[in-house]
Amino acid sequence: MNQLRLGLSQMMTRSLPLSTQLNLLCNSGRIVPACGHASINLNRSLVSNGSNNFSTWKTWFVEASPTPNSNSSGGNKPDESKPQEGETETESQLRAELSKAVSEVATLRAKSAEFEDKYMRALAEMENLRTRMTKQINDAKLFATQGFCKDLADIEDILQLAISSVPKDQTQSNKHLKELYEGLVMTEARLLQVFKNHGLSQINPLDDKFNPNEHEAVVQTEQPGKKSGTVIFVSKVGYKLHDRVIRPAVVGVAK
Repeated sequence: MNQLRLGLSQMMTRSLPLSTQLNLLCNSGRIVPACGHASINLNRSLVSNGSNNFSTWKTWFVEASPTPNSNSSGGNKPDESKPQEGETETESQLRAELSKAVSEVATLRAKSAEFEDKYMRALAEMENLRTRMTKQINDAKLFATQGFCKDLADIEDILQLAISSVPKDQTQSNKHLKELYEGLVMTEARLLQVFKNHGLSQINPLDDKFNPNEHEAVVQTEQPGKKSGTVIFVSKVGYKLHDRVIRPAVVGVAK
């Protein structure tokens, strides 16, 4: 009431009419009429009577405060803080459904992790399979002529034997023998160039260290001035197609 008294005293010193200011306070909720209504027409009820006395105004207004609920004191209203019978059953059903949902979520997560693991394993397996297939395809392209090259290597051996069988001292006196020899040498040179163009190279390991991956030893004997494991002669040259040995060199090794 003291706050209301101070507010009314301040309003009476302002330029606005007192009834207008009180109506504004009513509408803003700061004060309410004592009769309990939310608003009142002060122009008709008070100002028309010419009343500007504070004692008259205060009978119409009190400080705005929440009105207590008339039903809260009654004994017929149920206590909402205590669980009712229907609510207990509902809560029990909700709790059971929640537990079931949590269990289903855990099961689904386990299945999801299992499927993800299987999926990653399948991806890795497919990647490995793709890599192997790519390598096999590339190898098939590179070594498709492997059998053909081995047959040509045998022809080169025969050609080399033919060249080495020609007596070089008679090539100067015999014109036909000389031309035959030169033709064999040119044929061998051209054949070796074709081998090189297609990735076929000779293995001639004379005076090299014995390599079991590329050499085939047919004899092992002592050789003065040669270290043990050194190739001392080559009876048949070997061949490699790219990096693959298609025929090992037949050699003799010093022991």
